[in-house]
Amino acid sequence: MELILLLVIFAFGAFAWLVWQLLRAKKFTRFKQTLEQEIKPKVVAHIINELNETRSELFPNNQAHQEATIYFWCQYKSRILQAALDREIIDKEWLTATGNLRNCQHLFHVERHLLAKTSGE
Repeated sequence: MELILLLVIFAFGAFAWLVWQLLRAKKFTRFKQTLEQEIKPKVVAHIINELNETRSELFPNNQAHQEATIYFWCQYKSRILQAALDREIIDKEWLTATGNLRNCQHLFHVERHLLAKTSGE
């Protein structure tokens, strides 16, 4: 009888842990969707404005340059997030307020091999 009770308790605990992991995964997926649907258009607009403002003979920043830059920064979720943080579209306070600071850390960890090195590093 005691063995059955222990197995039931263990099974319930394992089930509760799996449900908790599912909820965390859903929140992470919503965070990635937010990056794609809400943050990415702001990053693209900022990149286009930035390239238009810095146009010169040395840096023509024509349509091909814009497309290449947008492709580079929007190819992966971690780069979208990095571009948004670098360009101050979002900040740590926004990540904390929305409860996405941990998701941000996790995304950077998972896609660390895709992150671009910035000149400040």
